Amino acid sequence: MSRSLNDQDDARVNRFTSSASLSTTRSINTSQLAARLEPFSDKKPISDVRRTFCLFVTFDLLFVGLLWIIELNVDGGIIHCLESEVIHYDFHKSYFDIFLLAVFRFLTLVIAYALCRINHWWVIAITTAVTSAFLIVKVIVSKLLVLGTAFAYLLPIISFILAWIETWFLDFKVLPQELKDENRVFTVSDISEHAPLIHPGPLSDGQFYSPPESVVDSDEEDDAGSQKH
Repeated sequence: MSRSLNDQDDARVNRFTSSASLSTTRSINTSQLAARLEPFSDKKPISDVRRTFCLFVTFDLLFVGLLWIIELNVDGGIIHCLESEVIHYDFHKSYFDIFLLAVFRFLTLVIAYALCRINHWWVIAITTAVTSAFLIVKVIVSKLLVLGTAFAYLLPIISFILAWIETWFLDFKVLPQELKDENRVFTVSDISEHAPLIHPGPLSDGQFYSPPESVVDSDEEDDAGSQKH
C-alpha cells in the first residue's frame, strides 16, 4: 500500500511539473510573438525605401541644377547668361526650361510620395510622360545642337535617364517592398491574435491520471521479496 501511495504522489508531482512547464512555454512563445510584432507595430512615418526614393529625387534636382550652373559659367559668365536665358527666355536657345522641368519633378514627387504618401504609380507616370515628351520636343526644335556644345546633349540625356530611373525605382522597389512589409505586419498580427488557440491551457487532472496499483500485485511483490531474503 505504501508503494501505491508513493506512486500516486509521484504522478501528482509529475502532473504539476508538466503543467508548469507548459505554462512557462506558453508565456515564452507569447512574449516572442510580442517581440516580433513590436518593430512593425511602431509604424515609421516613412519607410526606408521611400526615403531613399525621395533622396534620389532630390539628387535629380541638384544634379540638373549643377549642370545648368556649369553651363551658364562656361558660356561667358553666370550673370550675363542668366539674363539671356531667364529674362530673355527663348525655347530654342535656353536650358532654363530643363531646370524648371527638374523642379517640377521634384515638387510633384515629394508632395505625392513624401507628404501625401500615395501608394500608386500614376503620379510618377505623369511626371515621366511630361518629361519625356518635353525633352523629345526640345531636342527636335532646339537650335542648341547646331552649336555642338557638350551641354546641348548632356542636359536632355541626363534629365531623361534620371526621370526613368525614378519610375523604375518606385515601381519595382518602393511599392513592392512596402506591400511586403504590410503583409508581414498582418501575418504577425494574426499569429499573435490566435496564439491562445494554438497553445493548450492548464491541464486537467484526468489528462495525467494513472490508476493505482492493485493491492494483490503489491502483496505478491512483497512476498516475492521476502522469499528471496
